Amino acid sequence: MASFAKLYPQAHFRVLERSSDGAIRALFGAQCDLAAVGRDLTPEERRAAARAGLELEGYRFARDATVAIVHPSNPVENLAVSELSEIYEGKVANWQELGGAGRIEPVIPGVETDVTNTFIQQVLGGRPIRAAVVYEDTDSGVVAEVARRPRAIGFVSLAAVREGVKTLRLSSLAGLPYWVPDAESVYRGDYPLTRFFNFYARPTGFKLVSGTITFVTSIDGQRIIHEAGLVPTGVQVRFVRRSPMRGAH
Repeated sequence: MASFAKLYPQAHFRVLERSSDGAIRALFGAQCDLAAVGRDLTPEERRAAARAGLELEGYRFARDATVAIVHPSNPVENLAVSELSEIYEGKVANWQELGGAGRIEPVIPGVETDVTNTFIQQVLGGRPIRAAVVYEDTDSGVVAEVARRPRAIGFVSLAAVREGVKTLRLSSLAGLPYWVPDAESVYRGDYPLTRFFNFYARPTGFKLVSGTITFVTSIDGQRIIHEAGLVPTGVQVRFVRRSPMRGAH
């Protein structure tokens, strides 16, 4: 928004921070003109919009990944999504079962965050987290906590990964290729835990809304998306060829 406002000083925005659920509710209630959310509309939300006669248009403007991170000293390199699920369901509690050593210490971001909600849906199939976990308010808090705990594991947005932690390669099923969580694997849809960022707006809304969407999905806007650590969706991207990792943990 700030970059768009610099190009068009006459444009004025009021940005409100909400969860994706809260942003959609605000759009439905005519409390905002444009909702930027980290997921697609749910079937329930689509049905609610249809019942209310509310016409919405969606625009994908970025792609993100949910990345599993561990302490750099942890010898484990690869996990299947099912193994990640067993950790957070409390079924696997020791790294020895996965090629490491010591009691596993799971860490999660806030329970209301989009990344946690996405993790619950994609990894746990909607089941609750049952393992004893360490709670942090933000992705950066999860990174800092995992960086100081040799037996910890956490999950964060791709854009939140920093030095001091190691990312794990993930496989959708045991025995299939393990994919590094990088821009290429996310862009091509190979990495198993990905999600889209979307704009939702009314087609009859202000011209400023459509102008903002046009800018964010343009080459200049997608460059900003890339610089923020997310993966562009509105422009073609070229990558140096590389292969998935195969093998055990």
